[in-house]
Amino acid sequence: MTTPGSQLPGSPDVAVSMQNIVKSFGAVQANRGATLEVRRGEVHAIVGENGAGKSTLMRILGGLYPPNSGVVTVHGRTVTGWSTAEAIDAAVGMVHQHFMLVPTLTVAENIVLGRELTRGPFMLDRMRSERAVADLAMKTGLLVPAGRRVDELSVGEAQRVEILKALYRGARTLILDEPTAVLSPREVEELWQVLRRLRSEGDTIILITHKLDEVMAISDSITVMRHGETVEQLRTADTNPAEIARAMVGRDVALPAHAGSTGAVDSRSVALELKDVRVRSTRGTVAVDGLSLAVARGEILGIAGVEGNGQTELIEAIAGLRDIESGSITLSGASPEDISDSSVEARARAGLSHIPEDRHLRGLVLDYSIEDNLILGMHRQFTKSGLLDRDRIADNARRQIAAFDIRPPDPHQQARALSGGNQQKIVVAREMGRDFGVLLAAQPTRGVDVGAIEFIHARLREARASGKAVLLVSADLTEILALSDRVAVMYGGKIVSMQARAEASEESLGAFMTGASRVTAA
Repeated sequence: MTTPGSQLPGSPDVAVSMQNIVKSFGAVQANRGATLEVRRGEVHAIVGENGAGKSTLMRILGGLYPPNSGVVTVHGRTVTGWSTAEAIDAAVGMVHQHFMLVPTLTVAENIVLGRELTRGPFMLDRMRSERAVADLAMKTGLLVPAGRRVDELSVGEAQRVEILKALYRGARTLILDEPTAVLSPREVEELWQVLRRLRSEGDTIILITHKLDEVMAISDSITVMRHGETVEQLRTADTNPAEIARAMVGRDVALPAHAGSTGAVDSRSVALELKDVRVRSTRGTVAVDGLSLAVARGEILGIAGVEGNGQTELIEAIAGLRDIESGSITLSGASPEDISDSSVEARARAGLSHIPEDRHLRGLVLDYSIEDNLILGMHRQFTKSGLLDRDRIADNARRQIAAFDIRPPDPHQQARALSGGNQQKIVVAREMGRDFGVLLAAQPTRGVDVGAIEFIHARLREARASGKAVLLVSADLTEILALSDRVAVMYGGKIVSMQARAEASEESLGAFMTGASRVTAA
């Protein structure tokens, strides 16, 4: 273990030094004298609770924000308050948690944007661009078709494009904000291979992540932030996940452990049933292919799978955000109700709640306040004489903000101003605060810190214990195994395996996720 600031900023081994960084947004102080020092040629992890100031600190390094005070030094050059363009010219690149790609352009066009290869003064040389991108993809192992449009890519492929874009611009200090949130275990390992290769070539990697197993697997050193301050700097080889979590939260944290088997599920009544459901993707291809499943009351059914195998389309079809081509979806309460053609609002009234995987696209109105986001879809419950009841809305916000530790605890703050993890807390608080019988939880802890993961997992277990049915989709196998009573694997739009939790393991699930072992589930 080292103490903050123990390395000298002028040392030739230091790639990045950030000393006494202060950054405020109005009354909200995101960084309070934060310190960061990263050696050349290492993978450095920055961890902390949501709202700890990690992303703000990295956006200052990437040139997006100027600090109010403090000193930033990159490779011996003081660069405090520089621009994004200057950061790129100095070989600092940042891959953001939420993609910054143009959906209608191809992979190659996105990557070379701003640094185009041209024929003559104005015309883009597409052939040279695609060849350059393909060569870079091959060299790094971040394989993605250079000529495909970004809106045709899976989420995991789009993440690779973001990383390639930074590398194409010559980044030697690469900042990655939650890069594995959208990747399968196999893709994560492929990313680790890329990072190890870059590290061996002398590049410096700064990784923001909440996944402590990833911190232990890939990092050389760790900075822990809490409430905008640097509280610990650790060498990975000298610490463990429990110690890191304690530093992040300021108390002991119960880290996820494998769930136990709860016995047979066929003795419980079914709450949600799908029969032969067929759904097409936005591109018109079959994404869900004749899928049938049932979720019982008092059960968490986990769905594992490599992203892009129909999980998104399945959840959207159940939630009413996407039409089904054939088949049926039934909520089987006291009076079973076929909701196959029902509106989103009608499904909510029937007891369906939905935590969407993309909080920006489906879960929030970023320019709305926290309190208004906490009642989205429930406005009729918060009206009086046909007008919004602001007193009840404010009271609801105070309760939910306190219950879910949403930071900053200002109900009037725009959702846009919050960290990704606190935005996720708004969505989870709203959806789990409804009167629901079935919960669709798609990536419920993506981008959320360990303390909040512990809290959300506890709420999901409470929902199960109170007789609710939970359909959980997660790219995190640790989460699937920690929570699920049964685990289904989706591959090619079908359920190819259904295992009781007692029988499931990362190895057994991984074989089905990659298509190596395909059987028809019972």
